[in-house]
Amino acid sequence: MTVKMTAPPTFQDVSAAVARLDGHALKTPLLRSDALDKLVGKTLWFKAECLQKKNAFKYRGAFNRLSAMTAAERAKGVVAYSSGNHAQGVSCAAKELGIDAIIVMPTDAPEVKVAGVLADGATIVSYDRLRENREDIAAEIARRDGRIIVPSYDDAYVIAGQGTIGVELAEAEPDFDAMITCLGGGGMCAGISLAMNELSPNTRIFGAEPTAYNDHQQSLRTGQRVSLTDTPPTLCDAIMTPMPGEITWAINGHSLNDVYTVTDAECLKAMRLAHEHLGVILEPGGAAAIAATLGGNFPDDVKTIAVILSGGNVDSKVWERAINET
Repeated sequence: MTVKMTAPPTFQDVSAAVARLDGHALKTPLLRSDALDKLVGKTLWFKAECLQKKNAFKYRGAFNRLSAMTAAERAKGVVAYSSGNHAQGVSCAAKELGIDAIIVMPTDAPEVKVAGVLADGATIVSYDRLRENREDIAAEIARRDGRIIVPSYDDAYVIAGQGTIGVELAEAEPDFDAMITCLGGGGMCAGISLAMNELSPNTRIFGAEPTAYNDHQQSLRTGQRVSLTDTPPTLCDAIMTPMPGEITWAINGHSLNDVYTVTDAECLKAMRLAHEHLGVILEPGGAAAIAATLGGNFPDDVKTIAVILSGGNVDSKVWERAINET
């Protein structure tokens, strides 16, 4: 089952999300490193969403979606599907708002993300990502219980919630020539684009995604959404999405200037450098944007860049690889 298209959100929806999230979501800091500036030859500002609640930006969209529900909807509960960060964002927001949550997660989801969901009191329904369809499972649960499905990206409220990151960037002291974020389904990029296009229209929007999951890159080059058929394993579990979202692409297809691809090895190296120079812990998918930036991909006339560090929920074995093997 696919999420039905609804009207894409607007900047006004992002502004409403700012009000809903006030006092709930953290206003994450912008970090700096002279060493990383020198390495890239640009002025870099790192938006540390890895320091957001549940260590990922996903809390913003989840809280905005759940807080907009009616009392009757809240009483019936919610269901979401995710490999981890959206799952944790929904479980945390549901706990804070007193809403019962069921999360459909793959059997190979990182243990740290599974533990985070369970810690919030949500119920996990496991599935085999190679043999079962998570959307169908969530849809059946929704029909059975009358629950509201909370998509991880293709939802106007979720997109608007992620857009609060862009508002914070636009209100920051530096003027950014460019902003780059990871691309999974494209919800964060779409939300930030809405905010930056309104508040900082001269800031160019860029994306980063795994080499084997370059659906946004291909879609941008062909002018239409591309669906990948070969989807091999990647350490970037948070952004291994084979096709841009329908609602998100309606925004990103116009706002993206370019999309860069990164390998698992480049993400592991970026994780190590981020820890060494910024003092933060990132997961591979959460390091995609900094990995692309360190790759020296940006045009020469781009001097000041906002880089989104989107998530820091990493299993210990992967973290050891990042620190010891790069």
